[in-house]
Order: sequence, then C-alpha cells, then structure tokens
Amino acid sequence: MRLLFVCTGNICRSPTAEGVARARLDALGLDWAVDSAGTGDWHAGEAPDARAVEAAAARGYALDALRARAVTVEDFSRFDRLLAMDAGHERFLRRMAQKTRMGGPAGGAISRLLDWAPASGAADVPDPYYGSAGGFERVLDLVEAGVDGLIGSLHTRG
Repeated sequence: MRLLFVCTGNICRSPTAEGVARARLDALGLDWAVDSAGTGDWHAGEAPDARAVEAAAARGYALDALRARAVTVEDFSRFDRLLAMDAGHERFLRRMAQKTRMGGPAGGAISRLLDWAPASGAADVPDPYYGSAGGFERVLDLVEAGVDGLIGSLHTRG
C-alpha cells in the first residue's frame, strides 16, 4: 500500500499525518510507503513548521527529517491513496486527477483523511498555521483518528 497525505504547503497537516502514519505502520510491522505533499510549492525543500514538529515530538512522532514538496502528476500513479486534509485539497486533487486521466493512466483513489474517522465528528483537519499551539494538538488528535481508521480499514481488506 502506498499513501500520500496532502495539505496546502506541506509544512503542518500533511507532514504530521505522514509522521503519525509512519509510526503506526512501524508499530504494526507493515511495510507501506508513506509520503506527503502540498497543493503548492511555496515551502518546497523546507522542514515542517517548528510548532508541528514540537507537538508531534511530544507524542513520539518524528517530523524533523521531512521536507516539503508539491504534489505532482506522477503521484497519481505512484500512490494507491491520496488523502486530502480538507475539502479544498480534495477538490484540487480531483481536478488534477481529471487532467491526469485525460493524459493517460492514473491510479490513486482520492478521499479526505477524516472520511476514515467518522466518529471524530469532523470532515476536515483544520489548518493550525495562523492559530495557537492548541491548534496543532487538535490536528494531532484528528490525524491520529484518521490514520488509525485508514490503516485499520485497509489492513483488514488486504
């Protein structure tokens, strides 16, 4: 299984999801490929936001080695699942996939991460960038629920 988590700049939500997924998959002994990307390349090559790194580290997740990048057309064939953090990211991915499919084969199924965590009561992982440190904790809570639901569902299918 190959998973790609997508947010806006790939410095807060999607690298958090990547870090959580890597830790959860390692704990389960699953050899799945995991990556993250942004809908834009504003932060390409940058490390995740220091607040995201700090909040994740407090829960045992390592994000400091990750670097931001933008989602590419090739990602639709490289990944089985593309997981959007919010409705805007999902729309972006669906538009990009439509263009990709017109030009050739495309794979990756698109969904929102929280589609896999209906009990969370949320549809979107909110952007914590302009908020307080508490926003990064909320992101972690939602991402953990989404990642756990995703892995649980996909692992039992395979």
